Amino acid sequence: MTHLDTTDAATQSAAPPEPEPLRSVHTASFPELLRTLGCSLLITTYQAGKLIVARNDGGVLNTHFRAFAKPMGLAANARRFALGTARVVEDYVNMPAVTRRLDPPDRHDACYLPRNSHVTGDIDIHEMDWDADGQLWCVNTRFSCLCTLDRQNSFVPRWRPAFVSALSPEDRCHLNGLGMADGRPRYVTALGEADSPQGWRDNKAAGGVLINVDTGQQVCRGLSMPHSPRWYAERLWVLESGNGSLATVDPDSGRLHTIAQVPGFTRGLDFFGPFAFIGLSQVRESAMFSGLPLTERLKERTCGVWVVDIRNAQVAAFLRFEAAVQEIFAVKVLPGIRFPEILEPTDERIAASYMLPDEALKDVPAERLG
Repeated sequence: MTHLDTTDAATQSAAPPEPEPLRSVHTASFPELLRTLGCSLLITTYQAGKLIVARNDGGVLNTHFRAFAKPMGLAANARRFALGTARVVEDYVNMPAVTRRLDPPDRHDACYLPRNSHVTGDIDIHEMDWDADGQLWCVNTRFSCLCTLDRQNSFVPRWRPAFVSALSPEDRCHLNGLGMADGRPRYVTALGEADSPQGWRDNKAAGGVLINVDTGQQVCRGLSMPHSPRWYAERLWVLESGNGSLATVDPDSGRLHTIAQVPGFTRGLDFFGPFAFIGLSQVRESAMFSGLPLTERLKERTCGVWVVDIRNAQVAAFLRFEAAVQEIFAVKVLPGIRFPEILEPTDERIAASYMLPDEALKDVPAERLG
């Protein structure tokens, strides 16, 4: 087993200030849309250190928060979710029987409990998803590769762009987005075709690429900070974050077609029915985000989740954060889950909540079964 040491010198800093209260506003159509679709949302914001649950609560949108260290990548469904944080990938499972012990009774229809933690170290983890075999694939941005996890290693490198010559913790191309198709990784996005430390920064406004993992070929070049490639409804979608847009790409010709522009840096995308749920970030005024089409088009940007009807490219609803949250990374729909809860590791209810293999349940007294 090989170990790689990339430890930086320790630094000291003053205690952080008290966090701002988390405030948001939304259109009346947002909770109504969740009610109609029978779903809820999970949203990550690494800047605020929160995993946000957005759910309909009697016609009002309820935003429920759980604290994590730099939560970014998120793979989620009705049964489980995996969350990539600063140094750890956290695995949570849904145990519906626990909802009977939540307050108020009969309000929740899912309860996610922590199950496993995998220490990756600082790999600047970005998007994640499961393949058809249940293997979690992660975008390892710091090492410019796709990786999986096992019980022994920090991570297992599985693929990297052909233009990246070495496995090194230098964020050479800022690999960030992962799109699955037919149950396996198919598309990735990177902010530049670079092979030097932080080399992607040299042409961030128009150096982005969308890559086919199977062939290694660039499907589309010249993108402005692309993120979140998705194969949905027989079309290839991508967020062109530097342009604040949702677009489709012809996989054969590479032709880009902008579907909708929204008032923020687009990052984080999921679909349900005819709707695209898009994460928006305000974008800080800094050298990192200067010279982008979005910052030139809009002096004021928004943070939240915008819902676009892909049938007509119209905005169907939005959730806007007004304080504390300025950047969104991932947005995931929980289909069939209307009002979920997420228990923190210190919650006392976890001590008496057990998940056993099906074959073991025959030995459990009936009165003990939840």
